[in-house]
Amino acid sequence: MDRIILHCDLNSFYASVELRDHPDLRDVPTAVCGDPTSRHGIILAKNEPAKKFGVQTAETIWQARKKCPGLVLLPPHHSLYRQVSKQVNAIYEQYTDLVEPFGIDESWLDLTGTLHLLGGDARRVADQLRARMRQELGLTLSVGVSFNKVFAKLGSDYKKPDATTVISRENWRDIVWPLPVGALLYVGGAARRLLNQFGVNTIGDLAACKRDALETLMGKMGGQLHDYANGLDTDPVRSRYEAEPVKSVGNGTTFPQNLTTAEQLRNGIAVLTDSVATRLRRAGLYAGGVQVTVRDPQFHDRSRQAQLSAPTHLIRELTAAAMDLTNQLWKPPAPVRALTVTAIHLVPAGEAYEQVDLFTAGAAPQREKLEKIEAAMDRLRGKYGAGAISYGVARSEKKEEDPLP
Repeated sequence: MDRIILHCDLNSFYASVELRDHPDLRDVPTAVCGDPTSRHGIILAKNEPAKKFGVQTAETIWQARKKCPGLVLLPPHHSLYRQVSKQVNAIYEQYTDLVEPFGIDESWLDLTGTLHLLGGDARRVADQLRARMRQELGLTLSVGVSFNKVFAKLGSDYKKPDATTVISRENWRDIVWPLPVGALLYVGGAARRLLNQFGVNTIGDLAACKRDALETLMGKMGGQLHDYANGLDTDPVRSRYEAEPVKSVGNGTTFPQNLTTAEQLRNGIAVLTDSVATRLRRAGLYAGGVQVTVRDPQFHDRSRQAQLSAPTHLIRELTAAAMDLTNQLWKPPAPVRALTVTAIHLVPAGEAYEQVDLFTAGAAPQREKLEKIEAAMDRLRGKYGAGAISYGVARSEKKEEDPLP
């Protein structure tokens, strides 16, 4: 029996929450943004009138105002958004215990086991949810209904705002295959550009490719995307109370001033890897690889990743790997606006020890010494606070770390 999956996406979530207190702005181009006076001044969300002017999420405020000079800007209230998101998910949980949030404003619902208690009509349930959001929370919702998570999300994106789209066994090829390949879940900008180079422009083009050819081109992800395009996604909807496996641990920051020297970048990298390493140790995880993203003042991102010779959660080793990658991406004095360091290919401590012993037996004494030093740092920070001690060049003028917008 097919599953019954809903993907519920709150329309222009931040902006919609803010407009509940500013009903006079509903028909006025309005956006929620970071501080216009700081380097974090980007568009976080916009309402429908602003979208008609071409205002886009993540663009700078000056770019948005160039498109729409009369754009009204509102400050964000993140604690309020989290509170409303909890209220929304509490409504979803009245329909099923399988509710999996996908960010603050989206969730999958698996109604396979409960639909018979709800009248047996998935479209009607979706329409009921949309009506409840309007009446109880003053928000609009787009809902996709399908037999797997990927197609349900395509359905919620298919028609906005405030719409229900059913992608069934009977119609999915007609609806899904003509869509641009970038509409498919996990096809980001780099993957889309790569696929476009080989004439893969629609999801139908992707579905028609040979699976092994996609795996040769894109690795394991190529095979997964081929399955998605052919309606073969079987990923389950998890309860939001079920912990999701940690796939990466990263930290990024936008600097108060552009970095232009090797020493400045080394200090910035060290601060980020210190945070990443501490979080890895706290979670009992080791990184099998590292990824670095460098952002320039024009908001162009360049990323590179590398496999490590052995899994690690040591600051020194993560910093060295991150600096190697940074040097491949950056040449002085090119200005750097922001950096992100991410630990990838994570493995639990037990598995990591086996690989470390196998590949780095000769370095065991030095590694053991570093493990003790960093464990002592963790204890000092636990007792006296996060700023009590830093590792090497990580002792710099550290600003509050924010994720890249």
